[in-house]
Amino acid sequence: MKIVVKLGGATMEDAALLQRAALAIKQLASEHQVAVVHGGGSALTRILNQMGKASEFIDGLRVTDAETRDFAVMVLAGHMNKKLVAALSSIGQSAMGMCGGDGMAFRARKKAPNGHDLGFVGEISAADPRWIETIWKEACVPVISSVALGSDGQYYNVNADQMASACAVACHANALIFLTDVSGVKDAEGLVIRWLDLTMAADLKQKSVIHGGMLPKLDACKNALMHGVNRVRILPAAEVEALPGFYVTKIESGTEVLVA
Repeated sequence: MKIVVKLGGATMEDAALLQRAALAIKQLASEHQVAVVHGGGSALTRILNQMGKASEFIDGLRVTDAETRDFAVMVLAGHMNKKLVAALSSIGQSAMGMCGGDGMAFRARKKAPNGHDLGFVGEISAADPRWIETIWKEACVPVISSVALGSDGQYYNVNADQMASACAVACHANALIFLTDVSGVKDAEGLVIRWLDLTMAADLKQKSVIHGGMLPKLDACKNALMHGVNRVRILPAAEVEALPGFYVTKIESGTEVLVA
């Protein structure tokens, strides 16, 4: 099976949790073809703060001027990407780091949600899975950071959840799993919704029950499900040991997102 795992930036910041995630990914990759897409938003925010730049978000997406974009490339495609490659390599799992611009694997176009100009924020307009498939042929795990090139030759900062969704669609993945720092999608009472269909998600979004960073995540879930990915699950990273048994054991935690 082909499985895309999106690893949140918070997991990357916790050394012990990152090691646990790496072990779980190695176990999963022993039986399936696994690609990992990672974030790094908290690390990017920290660097920007150190440089005296405030971070602004609209509908969960970071407003990205040219300088912020350059820092995003440095942090996401550089430090965070190589940090995850190192974590996997340290436990004997070969991994190949790349960003969306490498080999023109992912192409971006400027994104403008609700008419807002977010600067160098992109959405994936095209994807070529052959490089990921080439890495898989060598029993290696592709580790993909969420920056991609536009047709104008500029790098664009892409939301990592949406990058993972585009990756899953391009690879015809059987499953897309988001490892996050939250327990799942919550209802108005703050309880985790175990099974969430897209109609219910739209209703919760309209009522502002779902907001912030969960908005692009659920948009990414919808995109994957509507384009052929069979299963999509939001799983708390604290329970990452459940990842290798995703298809063979019943997982009680997190939220499974369904078409209907």
